Amino acid sequence: MKGSEHLILSAAEKLQRKILGLLGRSLLFAVTSVAALSVLAILFFIARDAWPFFRDKGVAAFFFSTAWYPAHQPPEFGAAAIFVGSLLVTLTAVALAVPPGVLAAICMSDILPFSVRQVLKPVVEMLAAIPSVVYGFFALTVLAPFLQDSGKWLPGGFEISSGVNALNASVILGVMALPTIVSVSEDALQAAGRELREGSYALGATRAETLVKVVLPAAVSGVFSAVLLGIMRAMGETMVVWMASGNAAQIPKPWYNLLQPVRTLTATIAGDMGEADQMTGSAHYHVLFAMGLSLLVISFLCNLAGEWIVTRQRKRLRGG
Repeated sequence: MKGSEHLILSAAEKLQRKILGLLGRSLLFAVTSVAALSVLAILFFIARDAWPFFRDKGVAAFFFSTAWYPAHQPPEFGAAAIFVGSLLVTLTAVALAVPPGVLAAICMSDILPFSVRQVLKPVVEMLAAIPSVVYGFFALTVLAPFLQDSGKWLPGGFEISSGVNALNASVILGVMALPTIVSVSEDALQAAGRELREGSYALGATRAETLVKVVLPAAVSGVFSAVLLGIMRAMGETMVVWMASGNAAQIPKPWYNLLQPVRTLTATIAGDMGEADQMTGSAHYHVLFAMGLSLLVISFLCNLAGEWIVTRQRKRLRGG
């Protein structure tokens, strides 16, 4: 009887609990909304400064022209070659980083002993702590001369005129994306659970069959998220591509020739922002915001595509 008295609340106590619950939910909602509001604010301010360029110069001149001459009179701001350079460097970096990254995650998750994994994973993650300018110096002082000296072994159609080119930047970006891909993929594989593996072994499956047909399909959404984060890491990097890509606003000939210098969106924004006339709001100033807006839109579309693929894969695995 004495204990049951505590279960009976007065009207004032009920009102107090209701108010505290409402305040708690409101606080959590406000904290959760900060990230979304910040992204919307960034998108708004970048779009506001990009709009004058699209209004005055047009969309076609920006996306379909390769003439990038901001210092000429009149200036030309065709960014097609810069978009191609960004796409070429990003896709090559991802192609170089994803296979070894996923294989390394599988190795640490299911093949190496636990003691070795505990040492190896922090070492891999330390690569993410290295400043990007250090990677840039490595690209300039080590990789660029190596590529330059290797040109004599290539056929005539692929001469290396400069060691700072698309391949140089792609290799370094691939190394920079590796820690993210390895760490997130390994966590996703570990989350698949020991019971799933033991059930597969109990049914007579080998380790290879368990990894390929059971564990990987169960962790495919996490692995794909790791790949997507690696793409975002490579696409958003500035310092390395500024130092290692050659900064030539041109489409390689042929377009897949990684041994020619290229220019990326992030390097153009970083390199030209100090030269743009911010006080008068010149077209050069506004075109850099147009590039930033394009990067945001591309990232947004990649995330949407990733969410759609992951959702569809989960439905397929559940037989829905």
